[in-house]
Amino acid sequence: MTRFLQEFILDEGNNWSFSPDHKKAVIEYPAGFGGRIPFFINEFWTAKQRQASSIHEISYRACFKAQLPRFFINLLTEPGDLVYDPFSGRGTTLIEAALLGRKVIANDVNPLSAILARPRLGVPKIDDIKFRLAELDFARGLKADLDLSMFYHPVTEAEIIALRNYLRQRKAENAEDDLDRWLRMVATNRLTGHSSGFFSVYTLPPNQAVSPERQKKINLKRNQSPEYRNVKEIIVRKTASLVKHLKREEMGNLKKAAQTAVFLEHDAAATPEIKSNSVSRTVTSPPFLDIVQYSKDNWLRCWFNGLDSAAIEKRLTMAKTVEAWSEAMGRVFLELFRITVAGGWVVFEVGEVRKGKIKLEEYVIDLGEKAGFSCAGVLINRQSFTKTANIWGVNNNSQGTNTNRIVLFQKSMV
Repeated sequence: MTRFLQEFILDEGNNWSFSPDHKKAVIEYPAGFGGRIPFFINEFWTAKQRQASSIHEISYRACFKAQLPRFFINLLTEPGDLVYDPFSGRGTTLIEAALLGRKVIANDVNPLSAILARPRLGVPKIDDIKFRLAELDFARGLKADLDLSMFYHPVTEAEIIALRNYLRQRKAENAEDDLDRWLRMVATNRLTGHSSGFFSVYTLPPNQAVSPERQKKINLKRNQSPEYRNVKEIIVRKTASLVKHLKREEMGNLKKAAQTAVFLEHDAAATPEIKSNSVSRTVTSPPFLDIVQYSKDNWLRCWFNGLDSAAIEKRLTMAKTVEAWSEAMGRVFLELFRITVAGGWVVFEVGEVRKGKIKLEEYVIDLGEKAGFSCAGVLINRQSFTKTANIWGVNNNSQGTNTNRIVLFQKSMV
């Protein structure tokens, strides 16, 4: 890594340190890597995690904060550069890069990724959303093809089914437009949650749907039953919330990025649509072993969108062992090396798994270097114990913190 990059990372870490007794950013050279790879340690971006753009506020399991890709996009790219995420998830890297005036490519084998990300590149006017919703006939009495009574009031369920039927018909007729895709995205995000801003009765945090059996137990324990929630009103309110802090320049950047944006649904190790030596920067976070059970988490979102959650999970990289995970990621790195321009960068976030006993960066460094990259360093972002982690009962380590662990690679200029 150049001295410039070292100084930038250390300076940024020091500038963003938010607590009077918080240590300044430090640099270490662990002996385990022959003392040749610098590790930068501090709370680099989570102190400002509440300052992210409102357009990011789409819930999804196992997603990183927007400040993570912003940090590296500002560090390693210029406006107009092409930024790629092979494990796009809810589209955090994609949206952040677009907000900053970069071109984008997103890939994820889960089609929910594009459903949640693509519409946010084409932000609609709220009045247009209201008008489209007013056109829809939400007839009463419609029932789902499965029992959802533990989640929804009968009238709310009928409205959800009416919207689902409308969107399915528009897609079947190849008539789905940007407004329809926005409605689909917001509705998918509002299916279940723990406030009146969701369609459902109170349930667990809004980045997944518990099973019907589990929801029955929650209802019994809380002595609750589904109340009526107005689907159209909730969609309008969420739309207003998503766009409330967008600046004119950001709106223009999103629209410009949409003109050239590419959305793929491939194994990240095989992306033939991406030309060799074409991607300036990759910022991504892969699945961490089998930590997240996507089919169980997303079964209701998949149902709403007519997707087979079990079939999707079979395509995901859900390795149960580090060896299997490393084999899969090794193939991904070979593909990343092919598509990365000379001098380009790969930012690979891996976090901690198995209660901190497995540090995947130790494996990733070897995988990236075997593919041909040079490892420029590792950033360890230590953050305070989060509210979400407490909700889930996650004790990330004995100090009550959790970490992002980011391995930084560069492709040689030669």
